[in-house]
Amino acid sequence: MSPVIRLREWIFEKVNGHEGIPVPGPLVGVEHFERVYSDPAADGRSRGAGLSDLFWYWLAPGPQMHQEHLEPGERYKTVARTTRQVLAIPHERSDELAAAAARRILSALPSDRTSLVRLRDLMMPIWAEVYYELVFQEPCPRAVRDLIVANASDVVTALKGLSLRHMSRRDKLTRYLLGRLADGTCPVTLPSSFTDLETAWYLQGAFFNTAVVQMSEAMAHVLLCASSAFPADSSPTDDDSLDRLIDETLRVHPLFGIAHRITSAPIVVDEHVTLPTGSVLLFNYLAYQRSGPAADDDFNPDRWLTLKRKDAHFIPFGVTANRACPARGSAPVMMRGVTREVLRHFALASSVAHTRSLPNRGPAFLTPPGVPGPRPAQLARLRRRDRVADVGRSLKQLVLGTWMVLDARRLRLCATYFSEVRQ
Repeated sequence: MSPVIRLREWIFEKVNGHEGIPVPGPLVGVEHFERVYSDPAADGRSRGAGLSDLFWYWLAPGPQMHQEHLEPGERYKTVARTTRQVLAIPHERSDELAAAAARRILSALPSDRTSLVRLRDLMMPIWAEVYYELVFQEPCPRAVRDLIVANASDVVTALKGLSLRHMSRRDKLTRYLLGRLADGTCPVTLPSSFTDLETAWYLQGAFFNTAVVQMSEAMAHVLLCASSAFPADSSPTDDDSLDRLIDETLRVHPLFGIAHRITSAPIVVDEHVTLPTGSVLLFNYLAYQRSGPAADDDFNPDRWLTLKRKDAHFIPFGVTANRACPARGSAPVMMRGVTREVLRHFALASSVAHTRSLPNRGPAFLTPPGVPGPRPAQLARLRRRDRVADVGRSLKQLVLGTWMVLDARRLRLCATYFSEVRQ
């Protein structure tokens, strides 16, 4: 396990203390993972967990309106229904929308030489444009795209402990969304029981924070895997091969690390174990996906030629019965469209460390057709620079991560909200 991942797990454990029950773990084995995750009593989201203060800190502003952190009830149902409506577009349109955005962004890269890029940074403007168009049903202006990217970048770098929060960058996007709501030019709204500020926070958190960050991270992983799995002249572009590439990437590098839920009633695991009301369950996606018939770390997309997804312990977008990712239908199709565009127009090469947390943002060389790719010496230098930079990143994470944990504990955003705002 890399120092980066160890550090992130240490931060979670430090914040959560001993209240968390790991799943799978000593009390809840792998065989009970999906049943316990799907139990109706595993429905609490934020209230009553120390870990929530840290998540709310990272997701501000308006974490109380983030769909993943709303408690079950009518407000959650309304927000979840609105998100599903926004994302309910035909697969053909999903592919077309993502591919067109990818072509626009990729066209800015030079066509006569190799480019060294950070894949996550390259992907963010693509998803900013995609989700803007889904929400506002119009092309995304460059200035607004920059606002969305600045917001998403600030969230993800803080979440990884590589930067402190910069709320001024996030508040600019909030003000823009409030302006669109005030002048009636935002097609996506919530009922009148929600204020304009709550609606702006919802849009910012669901589409211009989580969606942009997660899709950019996912695509960086997919493209890094493609760079190492396929020779430059044989990258797949047919849909079936791309689907296997994406599934295998999400198996080896799951986007979701640990999802926590708070039990609202006892859950009987077996005749020996009952999880009491108020238990904080920590569902570990990586540990679960490293069990069952696809338990190895080998990157092998062809396993999906014979292995059925329903038979593998494979939950790339969560468990359907408990707040599965609302983009689970559109996201794989969109990712396929963007991957196809990148592989059609560039050969990929990278030599950097590839970990699930992706602190290096995915450095890679992109080479247009007919242009010589990076020389072995260039790849060796890139690898050395990444190793040296990783030392500095780890130290930065230790310092900034510790500071943010302490600051989150001081502010107690989640605990204060439930004790003072909504009794």
